[in-house]
Amino acid sequence: MGHAPHRLVRRSLIVGSSLALAAAALVAGQVPATAAPSTAAPSTTADCASLVGLKIPAHRIGLPTTGAEVSATTSMPASGTGPTAIPAYCRADIAIHPVDPAAPDIRMGLALPEGWNGKTMMFGGGGYNGTVPNLAQNVPFGPVDQRTPLGRGYATYASDSGHQADTTRHPIASLDGWFGQNDEALRNFSGDALKKVHDTAGFVIAKAFGRAPSAAYFAGGSTGGREALAVAQRWPRDFDGVISAYPAWNAATLDLFFGRITHEFGKPGAFPSKAQQDLVAQRVLAACDGGDGVEDGVVSDEAGCDFDPETLLCGEGEAPGATCLSREQVDAVVAADSSWRLPYKVASGEWGYPGFPVLSGARMSTPILGFGTTAPADPMPVTAGYGMQFWTQWAKYFVARDPQISPFAIDPAAPGRWQRRISELTALQDVNDADLRRFARSGGRLILVHGAADELVSHRSTIDYYQRVQRVMGKRATSEFSRFYLVPGANHANFAPVAYSASYDSLTALERWAEDGVAPDANQVVADGNAGANRTRPLCERPTWPEYVGGPVSQASSFRCEM
Repeated sequence: MGHAPHRLVRRSLIVGSSLALAAAALVAGQVPATAAPSTAAPSTTADCASLVGLKIPAHRIGLPTTGAEVSATTSMPASGTGPTAIPAYCRADIAIHPVDPAAPDIRMGLALPEGWNGKTMMFGGGGYNGTVPNLAQNVPFGPVDQRTPLGRGYATYASDSGHQADTTRHPIASLDGWFGQNDEALRNFSGDALKKVHDTAGFVIAKAFGRAPSAAYFAGGSTGGREALAVAQRWPRDFDGVISAYPAWNAATLDLFFGRITHEFGKPGAFPSKAQQDLVAQRVLAACDGGDGVEDGVVSDEAGCDFDPETLLCGEGEAPGATCLSREQVDAVVAADSSWRLPYKVASGEWGYPGFPVLSGARMSTPILGFGTTAPADPMPVTAGYGMQFWTQWAKYFVARDPQISPFAIDPAAPGRWQRRISELTALQDVNDADLRRFARSGGRLILVHGAADELVSHRSTIDYYQRVQRVMGKRATSEFSRFYLVPGANHANFAPVAYSASYDSLTALERWAEDGVAPDANQVVADGNAGANRTRPLCERPTWPEYVGGPVSQASSFRCEM
């Protein structure tokens, strides 16, 4: 039956501990995962108006703050039907105050539903964060035909991670990196805000319902996927289960790779047009689509896709355009696809980055998230690729802390006087601790999921991290608390257009595992959420992939997970 029941009993013991034990924990630098319940009788409905002005003492938050308060509440009516149904709920807006008066507040939202099921879901953010995520959203790659966590009765919460994006600085809020100039704001974004928000939410929930949660979960993708791994690594007792999707876990090292492709595509004549980016995807698909036994627009065996990029080169007398690429363009595409090793050591111990699957299934012409429609330049166009803009913000505000510096002034391969600062940032931002034994021993469960056609955070990097966990803990011990799935054809966050829009009920699987001790079996299915697709595939644990064995190509039963 696993360890989950013991974990939940222990959580209750922590909540009900005496004042003497609580004081001892504070002296030892520990803060209980959830706040002690109020003296009010337990309830499944929150008194919304009574929460306005509620103060959360600094000592109830596990990392330094100057306290927090509920700044506003709103009673939200029930809405939607079927999978979109959301119960009536109380939304609490909360501000967590910094120690440094020059740092911004952490702003967070908390949804307290009528008929609360006793559980909580914390959502991660995306990009550079800066806005409070939608509290009614689904988990990443969640099922389109089932209710979201809030719809299921979860108390949900999320934050801006400690700064407020301003679209006058960048029209895409998640690309506003100005906060990197403040140390406390940077630490909050890098992970500290997660603990502060979790503890604050626990305090308010206990006050609202008169009891602490029976189970706590975290779900996030991209930056949120990094945050999901961060809570498992740093605060292994805070969450019973974690869903980490397409995680940018080695964030600073990924930034350096973004810098590399910015420099590569910024070379004269190196940037391929959208038509040429589409050409690359079409040629790769033509070469590798049938490798799984059926041509269905998806490269199932990404690692087995052997595409020769030299076939993209223009022939003698042929001009680069919609039918071929120049030598400079091919070299840039190969650089984006290839593994890159850092020529110097960094404090996090990371070695480099494995490249994006440009030549094995990813469509780099995806709007914004791919290469963009405009070559990188100084100033950086908003139509450049997301990763290139991400690098620009990091170079300006995190590394140089100089808004005027050019994104080309810092060479990630030879950063010169910026090398020490870059190394410091890797130690802060690379969430790369592969020893998850404390999380596993406390009953924690982890579901990792990544699309094999991700154009912004490479699934190869997630493979690297998971293999490290297996080396540290052993494959058998790793399988006792975690699963790692690759979804062929799925890209970053199901960003349209996508060959296979992953729709998988990871939350139910995680609940059954964490609460009932029933591990996910080998017969799970991931649906294609694209409108009208009506097809399913087996959800294969890496390193297996779905191979067609006969039958209707729209049904998962016609495929088997092949090594």
